[in-house]
Amino acid sequence: MTTFAYIRTSTNDQNAALQRDALAAAGIAEKYVYADEGVSGTLASRPRLDALLDRLDEGDEVVVWKLDRLGRNTRNVLDLIATIKAKGATFRSLTEGISTSGPMGEAMLTIMTAFAQLERDTIVERTRAGLLAAKAKGRVGGRPSKIDDKTQERIRKLVASGDYTRAEVAEMVKVSPATLYRALQRL
Repeated sequence: MTTFAYIRTSTNDQNAALQRDALAAAGIAEKYVYADEGVSGTLASRPRLDALLDRLDEGDEVVVWKLDRLGRNTRNVLDLIATIKAKGATFRSLTEGISTSGPMGEAMLTIMTAFAQLERDTIVERTRAGLLAAKAKGRVGGRPSKIDDKTQERIRKLVASGDYTRAEVAEMVKVSPATLYRALQRL
């Protein structure tokens, strides 16, 4: 009967230290911690999680710092927990205080997973609405263009003259060829 832990960060620049500290405080030895770092929770196959699932035996326990570290949507999380249970193991989330060792924990897990997905979906919806509102006001996200209106007009005249190659025009206005080609698409 072994207690294993699973850690996941979505991007390489995220830090798993908070998760590791919480798991250590829960008494889980580092040698039993499996970590997928820089791996999206939306991926069905995560190498270290797969290795952990392969290693599980009857009576083992899988612990995560927070429910969303196991997966990004309700169906995925519930499928993973079903896999854990099929191996005779239990699941526990430290932050939510949920354990599948009893029927109430399983019911709460289903509800919490659904609410976590609702929260993520709501954030995505709000972000999209905010981007559309900004676009309607003429604001566009992303990096500002290196080419202002004056430079755009100069590019148009130089290319229209036919006296210069596009590489020469790019050098003359001090932009990369890729930036020049994007400017030409706006003409």
